[in-house]
Amino acid sequence: MDRSRRRAAELRKVVAQAVASDPTTFNEGFLGKQVDEYCRWIQEKDKWGGAIELFIFSEHYGVELAAFDIRTRRCDVYGQDKGYDTRALLIYDGLHYDALAVAAFEGAPEELDVTMFSPGGRDGAAIMEAAEKLVAATNAARQFTDTANFTLRCAVCQMGLKGEKEAVEHAKTTGHSNFAEY
Repeated sequence: MDRSRRRAAELRKVVAQAVASDPTTFNEGFLGKQVDEYCRWIQEKDKWGGAIELFIFSEHYGVELAAFDIRTRRCDVYGQDKGYDTRALLIYDGLHYDALAVAAFEGAPEELDVTMFSPGGRDGAAIMEAAEKLVAATNAARQFTDTANFTLRCAVCQMGLKGEKEAVEHAKTTGHSNFAEY
């Protein structure tokens, strides 16, 4: 949003402050943990956000955030009911969200990329159509990680595991935390 990759700590604080300031909306049932625990957790640099954080960022920046999931090919648009006149695109590969950008021209420097656009009109429709085609192509090429079903091997004891749930349980039981996908 700010065309900077160096604002993670500051943005984590934005999320924590939004959650702490509205415990009715952001309650334990919504967050999956106590509000104060979540606020500490989201500020850790090795933690990753998702829908909750996209919801907050949409409101914080006053823009729609259209997040495409490669595996399901679904697009969730945060803030679409708010009347925002700007949209940014994200693509989710099962592990991380990345910004989608439209190059100004072939070989253009990154600083000329179009990262936000008006969701209405012909240009907005064309950008969304291009994003949908990109997502379909990356889905067909299986360029995503299915965290519920991927296969992992514990690098410590060599045990084979299926999905994030088994890996978390193995880590809790053994204390092992070094896994590799295979």
